[in-house]
Amino acid sequence: MTSSAAEPIRWRDDHLQLLDQRKLPFEVTYLSCRTCRDVADAIGEMVVRGAPAIGVSAAYGVALSVREAAQRYGEQWFDHLDAPLTALGDARPTAVNLRWAIEVMRDGLNPDSPDPFAHALGQAQAMHRADIEINETLGEIGARYLDDQQGVLTHCNAGALATAGYGTALGVVRSAYAEGKVGAMFATETRPWLQGARLTAWELLQDGIDVTLVADGAAAALMQSGAIDWVIAGADRIAANGDVANKIGTYALATLAKAHEIKVMIVAPLSTIDLGTPSGAEIEIEFRQASEITSLSGAPVAAPGAGAWNPVFDVTPAHLIDVLVTEKGALERPDRSSIEGLFKA
Repeated sequence: MTSSAAEPIRWRDDHLQLLDQRKLPFEVTYLSCRTCRDVADAIGEMVVRGAPAIGVSAAYGVALSVREAAQRYGEQWFDHLDAPLTALGDARPTAVNLRWAIEVMRDGLNPDSPDPFAHALGQAQAMHRADIEINETLGEIGARYLDDQQGVLTHCNAGALATAGYGTALGVVRSAYAEGKVGAMFATETRPWLQGARLTAWELLQDGIDVTLVADGAAAALMQSGAIDWVIAGADRIAANGDVANKIGTYALATLAKAHEIKVMIVAPLSTIDLGTPSGAEIEIEFRQASEITSLSGAPVAAPGAGAWNPVFDVTPAHLIDVLVTEKGALERPDRSSIEGLFKA
C-alpha cells in the first residue's frame, strides 16, 4: 500500500490548520482556524472540500465552538452551541458528512466534563484517525475489482485532499497502483474549479503516480479509444436507493461509461450514505455564483453580459453504478435493499 504525501488537515498547538486548496498546485500554504466561524468560512469558501474532509474539519469546528462557549459562558457553555453549530452546518448543504460529523460530535459532548474542550478535541482527533483508517480499508476493497494494468479515469478530487488522508476513489487507485493494477491513470480537468487539474494531478504526482489530464469534453473520445476500463469516483451524498450526488460531471461520465461498456465504481464511507434521503431527487443541489463559469482565476473568459448555470453537483442514478465500495464491503449494482443491509451487518 502506498500512502499519500498530502496532509490536508492538521491540529497544531491550539488551532486547526487547513491546506488551502484554492492555491494548489502553485502554492502550498495552510489557513489557521481558531474559531468555529473560521472553520465554517473555510468550508464555504472551498479552502477545504470533499465530503469526508469537510466532516473532519467540522468536527474540529465543533471543538473550537466548545472552547469559545466555555471561555465566554463558563459552566453554561453547552446551552450556547446552537448558533455556531447551525452556521457551521449551513456552510455546504449537499455534503452529508458535514451535518453527520456535527451530530456525532454533539451527541458525544459531556455537559458535566471538567475540561469540555479537551474532551471535544479528543473526539475530533479520533474522527480524524478513523477517517484515514476507513479510507485505507476502502482502498483495499476497491482494488480487488481491478485486473492487472487497467486504465482508470477519475473525476474531481476524491483523494487525500478530499479526506483526512489517503482518499476514497484515489485510495483505491493508490492501493491498486501498489499492486500493479493501474496501467494508465487519467483525470478530468473538472470545470469550473479544476479540481482534477489542480488537485488530483498534483496529489498523484506527489506520490509518484503518473497521470494524464483530459478536458471534460474529451472523456467520450478517450473512452471510445479503448484506454479506459474503469471510472472511479467519490461521493458527496448517497441516497437510500443508491443514487449518488457527486461533483458536476459525474453523471455525464457514468452515462458515457454505460454507452462504452466501461465499469463505474463509487467509493465512499458509510457516513456519506443518507438513509433519510429516499432517492437522488430529494438531494439538495448547491448552486454557486455565475462568475465561476464566466471567469477563470479572476480573469473574464465569457462575453460580457452572458449568464451561467452553475450547479456544483449532479446525481448519478444507481442503475449506472457497477460497484459501490464502503468500509463494510462492496455492493455490486447497489439498491435500497443491499444498502440497508450494510447498516445491519
